[in-house]
Amino acid sequence: MTSINPKSLNLPAGPEIAFDLNMTEESFPKVAQYIAEFGDFCLIKPVSRSQNTILINDPDAVKYILVKNHENYEKGPGFERVKMLLGNGIIVSDGAYWRKQRRMIQPAFSRQCIDGLAKRIQKANEQWLARWQEKANSGEIIDVTHEMSQLSLEIILRCLFGEDLDKLIEQEGSNPFSILTDDLSRDIQLVIRFRALKILVQQLIDQRRDSKEHYHDFLEAFMDAKDKESGESMTDGEIIDEVMTLIIAGHETSANTLNWAWYELSQNSMEEKILHEEVDKVVSCDIPTFEETGQLHFSRQVIEEALRLYPPVWLFSRTAIADDQVGGYDIPAGTNIFFTPYYLHRHPKYWDQPDSFKPERFTPEAVKQRHKFSFIPFSAGARRCIGDYFSIIEMQIHLGTMARKFKLEFVSENPIELDPQVNLRSKHNIMMKLIKR
Repeated sequence: MTSINPKSLNLPAGPEIAFDLNMTEESFPKVAQYIAEFGDFCLIKPVSRSQNTILINDPDAVKYILVKNHENYEKGPGFERVKMLLGNGIIVSDGAYWRKQRRMIQPAFSRQCIDGLAKRIQKANEQWLARWQEKANSGEIIDVTHEMSQLSLEIILRCLFGEDLDKLIEQEGSNPFSILTDDLSRDIQLVIRFRALKILVQQLIDQRRDSKEHYHDFLEAFMDAKDKESGESMTDGEIIDEVMTLIIAGHETSANTLNWAWYELSQNSMEEKILHEEVDKVVSCDIPTFEETGQLHFSRQVIEEALRLYPPVWLFSRTAIADDQVGGYDIPAGTNIFFTPYYLHRHPKYWDQPDSFKPERFTPEAVKQRHKFSFIPFSAGARRCIGDYFSIIEMQIHLGTMARKFKLEFVSENPIELDPQVNLRSKHNIMMKLIKR
Protein backbone atom coordinates (compact mmCIF):
# COMPACT_ATOMS: atom_id res chain seq x y z
CA MET A 1 0.00 0.00 0.00
CA THR A 2 1.24 3.50 -0.80
CA SER A 3 2.69 5.27 2.21
CA ILE A 4 0.52 7.91 3.84
CA ASN A 5 1.63 11.52 3.56
CA PRO A 6 1.90 12.70 7.21
CA LYS A 7 0.78 16.19 6.21
CA SER A 8 -2.52 14.99 4.79
CA LEU A 9 -3.52 12.40 7.38
CA ASN A 10 -7.21 11.83 7.89
CA LEU A 11 -7.34 10.84 11.56
CA PRO A 12 -10.37 10.51 13.85
CA ALA A 13 -11.12 13.11 16.49
CA GLY A 14 -10.05 12.54 20.05
CA PRO A 15 -9.30 14.11 23.43
CA GLU A 16 -6.66 16.82 23.83
CA ILE A 17 -5.26 15.23 26.99
CA ALA A 18 -2.86 12.35 26.32
CA PHE A 19 -3.53 8.95 27.90
CA ASP A 20 -2.05 5.45 27.62
CA LEU A 21 -4.83 2.86 27.42
CA ASN A 22 -4.16 -0.34 29.37
CA MET A 23 -6.09 -3.28 30.78
CA THR A 24 -6.59 -1.43 34.06
CA GLU A 25 -9.33 -0.03 36.26
CA GLU A 26 -8.25 3.49 35.31
CA SER A 27 -8.74 2.83 31.59
CA PHE A 28 -12.21 1.29 31.89
CA PRO A 29 -14.20 4.52 32.41
CA LYS A 30 -11.89 6.38 30.00
CA VAL A 31 -12.92 4.03 27.20
CA ALA A 32 -16.60 4.67 27.97
CA GLN A 33 -15.94 8.42 28.00
CA TYR A 34 -14.08 8.38 24.68
CA ILE A 35 -16.76 6.32 22.93
CA ALA A 36 -19.56 8.54 24.25
CA GLU A 37 -17.78 11.72 23.15
CA PHE A 38 -16.04 10.70 19.91
CA GLY A 39 -17.91 7.65 18.63
CA ASP A 40 -16.56 4.41 17.22
CA PHE A 41 -13.15 5.79 16.17
CA CYS A 42 -11.13 7.85 18.63
CA LEU A 43 -7.55 9.12 18.36
CA ILE A 44 -5.68 9.12 21.69
CA LYS A 45 -2.29 10.79 22.04
CA PRO A 46 0.36 8.77 23.91
CA VAL A 47 1.96 9.60 27.23
CA SER A 48 4.84 7.12 27.30
CA ARG A 49 4.39 5.26 24.02
CA SER A 50 6.01 6.41 20.81
CA GLN A 51 2.89 6.19 18.62
CA ASN A 52 -0.73 7.30 18.72
CA THR A 53 -3.57 5.00 19.73
CA ILE A 54 -6.83 4.62 17.84
CA LEU A 55 -9.68 3.16 19.88
CA ILE A 56 -12.08 1.29 17.59
CA ASN A 57 -15.60 0.17 18.47
CA ASP A 58 -16.92 -0.68 15.01
CA PRO A 59 -17.58 -4.28 13.86
CA ASP A 60 -16.68 -3.61 10.21
CA ALA A 61 -13.30 -2.31 11.33
CA VAL A 62 -12.91 -5.30 13.64
CA LYS A 63 -13.52 -7.62 10.70
CA TYR A 64 -11.05 -5.75 8.50
CA ILE A 65 -8.20 -5.68 11.02
CA LEU A 66 -8.66 -9.12 12.61
CA VAL A 67 -9.70 -11.02 9.47
CA LYS A 68 -9.31 -9.37 6.05
CA ASN A 69 -5.96 -7.70 6.62
CA HIS A 70 -4.80 -9.41 9.81
CA GLU A 71 -1.29 -9.99 8.47
CA ASN A 72 -0.66 -6.24 8.69
CA TYR A 73 -1.31 -6.21 12.44
CA GLU A 74 0.78 -7.70 15.24
CA LYS A 75 0.26 -7.92 18.98
CA GLY A 76 0.06 -4.47 20.53
CA PRO A 77 0.63 -2.88 23.95
CA GLY A 78 -0.50 -4.75 27.04
CA PHE A 79 0.63 -8.21 26.01
CA GLU A 80 3.99 -7.70 27.70
CA ARG A 81 2.21 -8.15 31.05
CA VAL A 82 0.74 -11.42 29.84
CA LYS A 83 4.08 -12.56 28.41
CA MET A 84 5.74 -12.17 31.81
CA LEU A 85 3.30 -14.74 33.16
CA LEU A 86 2.96 -17.11 30.22
CA GLY A 87 6.21 -17.01 28.29
CA ASN A 88 5.90 -17.21 24.51
CA GLY A 89 2.71 -19.27 24.15
CA ILE A 90 0.22 -18.71 21.34
CA ILE A 91 -1.62 -15.91 23.15
CA VAL A 92 1.43 -13.64 22.98
CA SER A 93 3.60 -15.00 20.15
CA ASP A 94 3.50 -13.56 16.63
CA GLY A 95 4.52 -14.16 13.04
CA ALA A 96 5.91 -17.43 11.67
CA TYR A 97 6.52 -18.86 15.14
CA TRP A 98 2.89 -18.30 16.16
CA ARG A 99 1.64 -19.88 12.92
CA LYS A 100 3.79 -22.97 13.52
CA GLN A 101 2.62 -23.35 17.11
CA ARG A 102 -1.01 -22.84 16.15
CA ARG A 103 -0.77 -25.54 13.45
CA MET A 104 0.72 -27.99 15.92
CA ILE A 105 -1.72 -27.34 18.75
CA GLN A 106 -4.94 -27.08 16.72
CA PRO A 107 -5.64 -30.85 16.45
CA ALA A 108 -5.76 -31.18 20.25
CA PHE A 109 -8.89 -28.97 20.25
CA SER A 110 -10.85 -30.90 17.63
CA ARG A 111 -14.37 -32.10 18.35
CA GLN A 112 -13.11 -35.69 18.60
CA CYS A 113 -10.44 -34.78 21.17
CA ILE A 114 -12.85 -32.71 23.27
CA ASP A 115 -15.26 -35.65 23.22
CA GLY A 116 -12.45 -37.77 24.67
CA LEU A 117 -11.79 -35.22 27.42
CA ALA A 118 -15.47 -34.77 28.33
CA LYS A 119 -15.34 -37.63 30.84
CA ARG A 120 -12.77 -35.70 32.87
CA ILE A 121 -15.02 -32.64 32.84
CA GLN A 122 -17.93 -34.84 33.93
CA LYS A 123 -15.92 -36.40 36.75
CA ALA A 124 -14.91 -33.01 38.14
CA ASN A 125 -18.53 -31.86 38.09
CA GLU A 126 -19.64 -35.09 39.73
CA GLN A 127 -17.29 -34.30 42.62
CA TRP A 128 -18.58 -30.71 42.76
CA LEU A 129 -22.18 -31.91 42.73
CA ALA A 130 -21.55 -34.03 45.84
CA ARG A 131 -19.81 -31.07 47.42
CA TRP A 132 -22.71 -28.71 46.69
CA GLN A 133 -25.26 -31.24 47.93
CA GLU A 134 -23.49 -31.33 51.29
CA LYS A 135 -23.43 -27.54 51.44
CA ALA A 136 -27.12 -27.36 50.51
CA ASN A 137 -27.98 -29.88 53.24
CA SER A 138 -26.18 -27.81 55.85
CA GLY A 139 -27.54 -24.49 54.58
CA GLU A 140 -24.01 -23.23 53.96
CA ILE A 141 -23.65 -20.12 51.79
CA ILE A 142 -21.25 -20.72 48.92
CA ASP A 143 -18.73 -18.36 47.39
CA VAL A 144 -19.60 -18.91 43.73
CA THR A 145 -16.65 -16.86 42.51
CA HIS A 146 -14.17 -19.03 44.38
CA GLU A 147 -16.08 -22.24 43.58
CA MET A 148 -15.98 -21.54 39.85
CA SER A 149 -12.29 -20.69 40.03
CA GLN A 150 -11.47 -23.93 41.82
CA LEU A 151 -13.64 -26.07 39.54
CA SER A 152 -12.30 -24.53 36.33
CA LEU A 153 -8.73 -25.01 37.52
CA GLU A 154 -9.42 -28.64 38.43
CA ILE A 155 -10.90 -29.28 34.97
CA ILE A 156 -8.09 -27.73 32.95
CA LEU A 157 -5.42 -29.46 35.04
CA ARG A 158 -7.14 -32.84 34.66
CA CYS A 159 -7.43 -32.32 30.90
CA LEU A 160 -3.76 -31.34 30.73
CA PHE A 161 -2.13 -33.84 33.05
CA GLY A 162 -4.66 -36.60 33.72
CA GLU A 163 -3.65 -38.84 36.61
CA ASP A 164 -0.24 -37.18 36.74
CA LEU A 165 -1.93 -34.36 38.64
CA ASP A 166 -2.43 -36.72 41.58
CA LYS A 167 1.28 -37.55 41.50
CA LEU A 168 2.13 -33.85 41.61
CA ILE A 169 -0.25 -33.26 44.52
CA GLU A 170 1.25 -36.19 46.44
CA GLN A 171 4.79 -35.04 45.66
CA GLU A 172 4.16 -31.41 46.65
CA GLY A 173 1.77 -32.04 49.53
CA SER A 174 -1.01 -30.01 47.86
CA ASN A 175 -2.00 -28.81 44.41
CA PRO A 176 0.90 -26.53 43.41
CA PHE A 177 -1.29 -24.69 40.90
CA SER A 178 -3.83 -23.65 43.54
CA ILE A 179 -1.96 -20.35 43.85
CA LEU A 180 -4.16 -19.26 40.93
CA THR A 181 -7.34 -19.62 42.98
CA ASP A 182 -5.85 -18.47 46.29
CA ASP A 183 -4.04 -15.36 45.04
CA LEU A 184 -5.99 -13.13 42.64
CA SER A 185 -3.50 -10.26 42.68
CA ARG A 186 -1.70 -11.24 39.45
CA ASP A 187 1.27 -9.13 40.60
CA ILE A 188 4.97 -9.77 40.05
CA GLN A 189 5.17 -12.08 43.07
CA LEU A 190 2.50 -14.35 41.61
CA VAL A 191 4.28 -14.25 38.24
CA ILE A 192 7.46 -15.49 39.93
CA ARG A 193 5.64 -18.25 41.81
CA PHE A 194 3.70 -19.37 38.74
CA ARG A 195 6.73 -19.45 36.46
CA ALA A 196 8.57 -21.56 39.03
CA LEU A 197 5.96 -24.27 38.39
CA LYS A 198 7.52 -24.82 34.96
CA ILE A 199 10.00 -27.12 36.73
CA LEU A 200 7.15 -29.45 37.67
CA VAL A 201 5.84 -29.55 34.10
CA GLN A 202 9.35 -30.38 32.89
CA GLN A 203 9.43 -33.27 35.36
CA LEU A 204 6.20 -34.66 33.92
CA ILE A 205 7.56 -34.36 30.38
CA ASP A 206 10.74 -36.21 31.36
CA GLN A 207 8.77 -38.97 33.11
CA ARG A 208 6.47 -39.43 30.15
CA ARG A 209 9.36 -39.72 27.71
CA ASP A 210 10.55 -42.73 29.72
CA SER A 211 7.08 -44.28 29.74
CA LYS A 212 5.16 -46.25 27.13
CA GLU A 213 1.76 -45.32 28.56
CA HIS A 214 -0.89 -43.38 26.67
CA TYR A 215 -2.40 -40.50 28.60
CA HIS A 216 -5.03 -39.05 26.25
CA ASP A 217 -4.64 -35.51 27.52
CA PHE A 218 -3.43 -32.13 26.26
CA LEU A 219 0.15 -32.65 27.45
CA GLU A 220 0.44 -35.88 25.47
CA ALA A 221 -1.05 -34.15 22.42
CA PHE A 222 1.50 -31.33 22.67
CA MET A 223 4.40 -33.75 23.10
CA ASP A 224 3.28 -35.85 20.09
CA ALA A 225 2.52 -32.87 17.83
CA LYS A 226 4.58 -32.47 14.66
CA ASP A 227 4.58 -29.52 12.31
CA LYS A 228 3.06 -30.54 8.98
CA GLU A 229 5.45 -28.30 7.07
CA SER A 230 8.76 -29.11 8.75
CA GLY A 231 8.04 -32.41 10.49
CA GLU A 232 9.54 -30.98 13.67
CA SER A 233 8.22 -31.46 17.19
CA MET A 234 7.99 -28.77 19.84
CA THR A 235 10.95 -28.27 22.15
CA ASP A 236 10.33 -28.83 25.85
CA GLY A 237 10.40 -25.08 26.39
CA GLU A 238 7.75 -24.55 23.72
CA ILE A 239 5.56 -27.29 25.22
CA ILE A 240 5.86 -25.75 28.67
CA ASP A 241 4.92 -22.28 27.42
CA GLU A 242 1.79 -23.68 25.78
CA VAL A 243 0.91 -25.67 28.91
CA MET A 244 1.24 -22.60 31.13
CA THR A 245 -0.81 -20.56 28.64
CA LEU A 246 -3.59 -23.14 28.63
CA ILE A 247 -3.69 -23.29 32.43
CA ILE A 248 -4.23 -19.54 32.72
CA ALA A 249 -6.49 -19.04 29.70
CA GLY A 250 -8.46 -22.25 30.21
CA HIS A 251 -9.01 -21.56 33.87
CA GLU A 252 -9.86 -17.86 34.04
CA THR A 253 -12.15 -17.62 31.00
CA SER A 254 -14.49 -20.37 32.19
CA ALA A 255 -14.33 -19.38 35.86
CA ASN A 256 -15.26 -15.75 35.20
CA THR A 257 -18.00 -16.58 32.70
CA LEU A 258 -19.67 -19.13 34.99
CA ASN A 259 -19.42 -16.70 37.89
CA TRP A 260 -21.36 -14.11 35.87
CA ALA A 261 -23.78 -16.69 34.43
CA TRP A 262 -24.87 -17.85 37.89
CA TYR A 263 -25.29 -14.26 39.02
CA GLU A 264 -27.45 -13.32 36.02
CA LEU A 265 -29.58 -16.45 36.37
CA SER A 266 -30.21 -15.55 40.01
CA GLN A 267 -31.48 -12.14 38.86
CA ASN A 268 -33.65 -13.39 35.99
CA SER A 269 -36.21 -15.96 37.14
CA MET A 270 -37.79 -16.54 33.72
CA GLU A 271 -34.46 -17.41 32.11
CA GLU A 272 -33.60 -19.60 35.09
CA LYS A 273 -36.91 -21.43 34.66
CA ILE A 274 -36.27 -22.05 30.95
CA LEU A 275 -32.81 -23.42 31.77
CA HIS A 276 -34.26 -25.77 34.40
CA GLU A 277 -36.88 -27.03 31.95
CA GLU A 278 -34.24 -27.68 29.29
CA VAL A 279 -31.83 -29.62 31.50
CA ASP A 280 -34.68 -31.64 32.99
CA LYS A 281 -35.73 -32.64 29.48
CA VAL A 282 -32.31 -33.26 27.92
CA VAL A 283 -30.01 -34.61 30.66
CA SER A 284 -30.68 -38.30 31.26
CA CYS A 285 -28.46 -38.81 34.32
CA ASP A 286 -26.90 -36.44 36.83
CA ILE A 287 -24.16 -35.19 34.48
CA PRO A 288 -24.71 -34.16 30.83
CA THR A 289 -22.83 -36.27 28.31
CA PHE A 290 -20.85 -34.77 25.46
CA GLU A 291 -23.64 -35.73 23.06
CA GLU A 292 -26.26 -34.08 25.25
CA THR A 293 -24.44 -30.75 25.23
CA GLY A 294 -25.44 -30.47 21.57
CA GLN A 295 -29.11 -30.40 22.69
CA LEU A 296 -28.57 -27.89 25.51
CA HIS A 297 -29.33 -24.95 23.25
CA PHE A 298 -30.58 -22.56 25.91
CA SER A 299 -27.67 -23.31 28.24
CA ARG A 300 -25.34 -22.29 25.43
CA GLN A 301 -27.35 -19.10 24.91
CA VAL A 302 -27.00 -18.33 28.64
CA ILE A 303 -23.23 -18.77 28.37
CA GLU A 304 -22.99 -16.62 25.25
CA GLU A 305 -25.07 -13.87 26.84
CA ALA A 306 -22.79 -13.95 29.91
CA LEU A 307 -19.82 -13.69 27.52
CA ARG A 308 -21.50 -10.74 25.82
CA LEU A 309 -22.15 -8.84 29.03
CA TYR A 310 -18.85 -9.76 30.68
CA PRO A 311 -16.27 -10.71 28.02
CA PRO A 312 -13.24 -12.25 29.79
CA VAL A 313 -10.83 -9.91 27.97
CA TRP A 314 -12.50 -6.50 27.90
CA LEU A 315 -9.71 -4.68 26.01
CA PHE A 316 -6.99 -5.87 23.63
CA SER A 317 -4.66 -4.36 21.09
CA ARG A 318 -2.91 -4.64 17.75
CA THR A 319 -0.15 -2.55 16.15
CA ALA A 320 -0.12 -1.66 12.44
CA ILE A 321 2.96 -2.98 10.63
CA ALA A 322 2.45 -0.90 7.48
CA ASP A 323 0.30 2.11 6.60
CA ASP A 324 -3.37 1.27 6.17
CA GLN A 325 -6.84 2.77 6.01
CA VAL A 326 -9.77 1.64 8.14
CA GLY A 327 -13.27 3.06 8.26
CA GLY A 328 -12.22 5.99 6.09
CA TYR A 329 -9.36 6.92 8.45
CA ASP A 330 -5.62 6.65 7.90
CA ILE A 331 -3.70 4.19 10.06
CA PRO A 332 0.03 5.07 9.90
CA ALA A 333 2.51 2.26 10.50
CA GLY A 334 3.16 1.82 14.22
CA THR A 335 -0.29 3.02 15.29
CA ASN A 336 -1.65 1.11 18.27
CA ILE A 337 -5.21 -0.13 17.76
CA PHE A 338 -7.37 -0.97 20.77
CA PHE A 339 -10.61 -2.96 20.62
CA THR A 340 -13.04 -3.17 23.51
CA PRO A 341 -15.31 -6.23 23.45
CA TYR A 342 -17.09 -5.02 26.60
CA TYR A 343 -18.35 -1.82 24.96
CA LEU A 344 -18.76 -3.34 21.49
CA HIS A 345 -21.02 -5.99 23.06
CA ARG A 346 -23.17 -3.18 24.49
CA HIS A 347 -23.21 -1.01 21.37
CA PRO A 348 -26.81 0.25 21.05
CA LYS A 349 -26.64 0.09 17.26
CA TYR A 350 -26.24 -3.69 17.35
CA TRP A 351 -27.85 -4.69 20.65
CA ASP A 352 -31.38 -3.91 21.83
CA GLN A 353 -31.46 -3.15 25.57
CA PRO A 354 -27.70 -3.80 25.67
CA ASP A 355 -27.37 -3.88 29.47
CA SER A 356 -30.13 -6.49 29.92
CA PHE A 357 -29.59 -10.24 30.22
CA LYS A 358 -31.43 -11.76 27.25
CA PRO A 359 -30.10 -15.19 26.18
CA GLU A 360 -32.59 -15.28 23.29
CA ARG A 361 -30.20 -12.93 21.47
CA PHE A 362 -28.28 -16.08 20.58
CA THR A 363 -30.95 -18.15 18.88
CA PRO A 364 -29.78 -19.10 15.37
CA GLU A 365 -32.31 -16.69 13.85
CA ALA A 366 -31.17 -13.76 15.98
CA VAL A 367 -27.50 -14.45 15.30
CA LYS A 368 -28.10 -14.45 11.52
CA GLN A 369 -29.68 -10.98 11.68
CA ARG A 370 -26.83 -9.40 13.65
CA HIS A 371 -23.40 -8.23 12.51
CA LYS A 372 -21.11 -11.21 13.08
CA PHE A 373 -18.29 -9.06 14.42
CA SER A 374 -20.39 -7.25 17.01
CA PHE A 375 -19.71 -10.27 19.28
CA ILE A 376 -16.03 -11.13 19.81
CA PRO A 377 -15.55 -12.64 23.30
CA PHE A 378 -12.85 -14.95 21.92
CA SER A 379 -11.43 -12.38 19.47
CA ALA A 380 -11.87 -13.20 15.77
CA GLY A 381 -10.12 -14.42 12.64
CA ALA A 382 -6.84 -16.28 12.66
CA ARG A 383 -6.16 -15.28 16.28
CA ARG A 384 -9.54 -16.41 17.61
CA CYS A 385 -9.09 -18.31 20.88
CA ILE A 386 -8.13 -21.89 20.09
CA GLY A 387 -9.94 -23.22 23.17
CA ASP A 388 -13.34 -21.57 22.66
CA TYR A 389 -15.17 -24.82 21.84
CA PHE A 390 -13.60 -26.63 24.78
CA SER A 391 -14.64 -23.79 27.07
CA ILE A 392 -18.25 -23.79 25.87
CA ILE A 393 -18.58 -27.57 26.35
CA GLU A 394 -17.03 -27.33 29.81
CA MET A 395 -19.50 -24.63 30.86
CA GLN A 396 -22.51 -26.44 29.38
CA ILE A 397 -21.66 -29.58 31.32
CA HIS A 398 -21.38 -27.58 34.53
CA LEU A 399 -24.62 -25.63 34.08
CA GLY A 400 -26.44 -28.79 33.01
CA THR A 401 -25.22 -30.62 36.12
CA MET A 402 -26.00 -28.02 38.75
CA ALA A 403 -29.19 -26.55 37.26
CA ARG A 404 -30.85 -29.99 37.45
CA LYS A 405 -30.39 -30.01 41.21
CA PHE A 406 -30.28 -26.43 42.43
CA LYS A 407 -31.53 -22.90 42.25
CA LEU A 408 -28.91 -20.37 43.28
CA GLU A 409 -30.10 -17.39 45.31
CA PHE A 410 -27.93 -14.27 45.41
CA VAL A 411 -27.18 -13.26 49.01
CA SER A 412 -24.08 -11.06 48.74
CA GLU A 413 -24.02 -7.92 50.86
CA ASN A 414 -21.50 -6.24 48.56
CA PRO A 415 -22.76 -4.52 45.40
CA ILE A 416 -21.90 -6.02 42.02
CA GLU A 417 -18.90 -4.13 40.69
CA LEU A 418 -16.45 -4.89 37.89
CA ASP A 419 -12.72 -5.36 38.30
CA PRO A 420 -11.39 -4.59 34.81
CA GLN A 421 -7.86 -5.97 34.83
CA VAL A 422 -6.49 -8.29 32.10
CA ASN A 423 -9.58 -10.41 32.79
CA LEU A 424 -12.95 -8.88 33.63
CA ARG A 425 -13.72 -10.14 37.12
CA SER A 426 -16.22 -9.28 39.84
CA LYS A 427 -14.62 -6.90 42.35
CA HIS A 428 -16.33 -8.69 45.23
CA ASN A 429 -16.87 -12.43 45.36
CA ILE A 430 -20.46 -13.44 44.61
CA MET A 431 -22.16 -15.30 47.46
CA MET A 432 -25.08 -17.65 46.84
CA LYS A 433 -27.46 -19.86 48.76
CA LEU A 434 -28.07 -23.31 47.27
CA ILE A 435 -31.74 -24.26 47.14
CA LYS A 436 -32.53 -27.84 46.21
CA ARG A 437 -35.05 -28.18 43.41
